[in-house]
Amino acid sequence: SGQSHVDDMIRIHSDYDAGGGKEAGPRFEDGDLVRHRRYGYRGVVVSVSFQFEGDDAWYQSNQTQPARDQPWYHVLVDGTLQNTYAAESSLLEDPDKSQVEHPMILIFFREFRDGRYVRNEMPWEI
Repeated sequence: SGQSHVDDMIRIHSDYDAGGGKEAGPRFEDGDLVRHRRYGYRGVVVSVSFQFEGDDAWYQSNQTQPARDQPWYHVLVDGTLQNTYAAESSLLEDPDKSQVEHPMILIFFREFRDGRYVRNEMPWEI
């Protein structure tokens, strides 16, 4: 349910803060525009994990293996049908504050305002 997802995120956030994570928390939030440091694609953050939550085979299959104990982000990639799961160390703030073109934008965001998207309540469970 939506409430249990919210409760889980609050618990995860509390555990992250108590566990010696960066005091400021994740650098990016849902709705922020980002650019991948290595591959150059741009996109919008749709969900934040406070540490890597994928499976080991997926992680090992990547060309790089950023640290697992940092925030990871689900990103809708501009101009594609793709979404990615990227480590915080791999992402930069995107100076291009224009809208992202992706078919899932309207599923997860209410509007685009002041260079960022406003998230709705639809949980990320893809």
